[in-house]
Amino acid sequence: MPVTAARVVKAVQKVSSAPAFARIAPHVVPALDRAVHRLTRGKVLLSAQLLPGVVLTVRGAKSGQPRHTPLACMPEGAEGAEGAGSGSEGSGSGGSWLLIGSNFGRTGHPAWTANLLAHPDAEVSWKGEDIPVRARLLAGEEREAAWKALLAFWPPYATYQARVEREIRIFRIVRR
Repeated sequence: MPVTAARVVKAVQKVSSAPAFARIAPHVVPALDRAVHRLTRGKVLLSAQLLPGVVLTVRGAKSGQPRHTPLACMPEGAEGAEGAGSGSEGSGSGGSWLLIGSNFGRTGHPAWTANLLAHPDAEVSWKGEDIPVRARLLAGEEREAAWKALLAFWPPYATYQARVEREIRIFRIVRR
């Protein structure tokens, strides 16, 4: 059987849903992404070859120091939710993105979500462009609609949520 993009995406979704992945990925994926992003001067994120991604720069909630975190995202607007496997393809951004604090299905909220709650004005590196943004934590019906869109975009988020008792935080970030 030929290897297709859809098969690769399905295989990665299955692997990323495994508990072992949740233990290993948080230590490996961001480090690789940061290194490649730095070496390519912001033009490439390895993980963005499968899912769109940004590097979020936000001041630390406690330290106030800039923190750089590579994150998968779901572009909204012009690029819309093209679905997994669309990687970093597409033109420009619609000006907003959804960021999901899944923490790979681990128990605690990722630190970057606390940083955004404390300092909603941040910056994202998107396809080599540094963009000032403002973040807003979604709640209620707006969160539910975003959650449905995120599950259609990357189904393993449902597995991550099932593993934890906390409600996974979802942020909408928009250009300032």
